[in-house]
Amino acid sequence: MIARDAAGIARAVARGEVGAAEVTEAALARIAATDPQLNCFTAVLGERARADARAIDARRARGEPLPPLAGVPFAVKNLFDVAGEVTLAGSAINRERAPAAADADVVARLRAAGAVLVGATNMDEYAFGFTTENTHFGPTRNPHDAARIAGGSSGGSAAAVAGGLVPVALGTDTNGSIRVPASLCGVYGLKPTYGRLSRRGVFPFAASLDHVGAFARSVADLALAYDAMQGADPLDPAQSMRAVEPVSGALAEGAGGLRPARLGGWFERYADADARAAVERVAQALGVSREVTLPEVDRARAAAMLITSAEGANLHRTSLRSRAAAFDPRTRDRFLAGALVPADWVIQAQRLRSWFRARVLESFAGVDLLIAAATPCTAPRIGQATVEVNGETLPMGPSMGLLTQPISFVGLPVLTVPVRRPGRLPIGVQLVAAPWREAIAFRAAASLERAGIVGA
Repeated sequence: MIARDAAGIARAVARGEVGAAEVTEAALARIAATDPQLNCFTAVLGERARADARAIDARRARGEPLPPLAGVPFAVKNLFDVAGEVTLAGSAINRERAPAAADADVVARLRAAGAVLVGATNMDEYAFGFTTENTHFGPTRNPHDAARIAGGSSGGSAAAVAGGLVPVALGTDTNGSIRVPASLCGVYGLKPTYGRLSRRGVFPFAASLDHVGAFARSVADLALAYDAMQGADPLDPAQSMRAVEPVSGALAEGAGGLRPARLGGWFERYADADARAAVERVAQALGVSREVTLPEVDRARAAAMLITSAEGANLHRTSLRSRAAAFDPRTRDRFLAGALVPADWVIQAQRLRSWFRARVLESFAGVDLLIAAATPCTAPRIGQATVEVNGETLPMGPSMGLLTQPISFVGLPVLTVPVRRPGRLPIGVQLVAAPWREAIAFRAAASLERAGIVGA
C-alpha cells in the first residue's frame, strides 16, 4: 500500500519500495474519483506531474541521492504561478492573462526538493473572502460534510489535504486565508512570519499583509514543506534576507520549557462553546496558567480590513472601472468600498498598525507562545448568511476572520492545529509565536500531536 503522508512517501521512494510514477498515478486517481464531489481543483496537471515523477525515478535508477520530498504530490492555490499555466486567482478576468513564464519561487523550491505538482486549487476570487464559494468555479465543499464550506480563501488547498487528495498544499494568508480553512477542514496550516517566504510569482491581494504558507495532515509533513520553501530571494523586495532556519529537527524537543499563555478578551468573546473547548484542551495540555489581553483588538481588525480593501482596490482599479460586471459581485463590492476609502483613513490605519504591533510584541515579555481559537465556530453551511456566536448574530463570511485578522495584521507566525473531535466537525487552535520563532510553534504542535490532543 502506498503511504499517504509526505514523509512516508519520500522514504518509500528513496528506498525503492515504490516509484514516484506510481505515487503520482495514485494521487491523480484519487483526484479523479473525489474532486467531482469536493471541487478542490481548478486545474489538474497530469502530464506535467507524470513527467516530474519519471524524472525522479530516473534519478534513482542512476543511483543518485534523492531530495527530501522525492515523489510527494502537492497542490497549489490558483494564485501561484505555474510555468505554462494561466494564474487565474479565482477570477474570470485573469483567464485572459498570458501563461506564467516560470514557477513561483516557493513552487520551484518544492519541485527542486522532489515534490510533484499535481494541480491548482479553487479559492475566493482574488483571495478576498473566507468561504471559497466562488461564483466562477463553484464552491469547494468541506470533506467532513459536503454541505458545509471549506473556509477560504485557500479553501481548495485545505480541502484537498483534508480529503486525502494530496499530503501537502500551498495557500496564502492575508487576513486568515490559511488558518480559517485549516480550522474548518481539520488540518494543520502554517502562516509564517511576514517576509519569511518569498512571494515572487504569487498574485497579490494586499501586499503589505500577504503571506505564503502551507497545509498538511501532520506536523512532520508541514515542517518538511516549510523547510523546503525557505531561502533568500533577492527578487522579492518584501522578503527578509534571514538565514534558513529549519524546524524539522526541532520537533522532537517537545514543549518543555515553553511559557504559553491564552489570549483573552476579544479572542474569547468571539469564540463559541466549541471553539472555547478546543482552546481549553490545548491550554491544559500545554500547562497554560496565564492569560494575555491585547488592547484595541477591535480597532486593529477594523484597520486590517480597511488596509486590505484599499490596497486590493488600488490593484484592481483599472478593471473595476472598465469591466466591473466581470467580477464576482461580492468581490467587486468589497473592492469598490475600498476604492472610496479616504487616504487619511489608510494613513491612520497604518499608524494604528505600528502602535498595535508594539503592544503585541510587548505581550511576549515572559511568554513564548499565545493560543487562541482559529475560527469563531465550526464550518457553516454553504450559502449560510449569518452565524450565532455567544448569542450574537454575525454576518457569516467576514466573521470567519474575527480571530485571525488581528494577528496577521502585525505579521506574526502562526501554526493552526486541528483539535481531535471524533465524530464531530473539526475546529482549530492558533499557536502564535513571536516574529521569526516558527520553531516554537512547531515544537508545541508536535508535542500536542504526540499527546493525541491534535491531529488530522
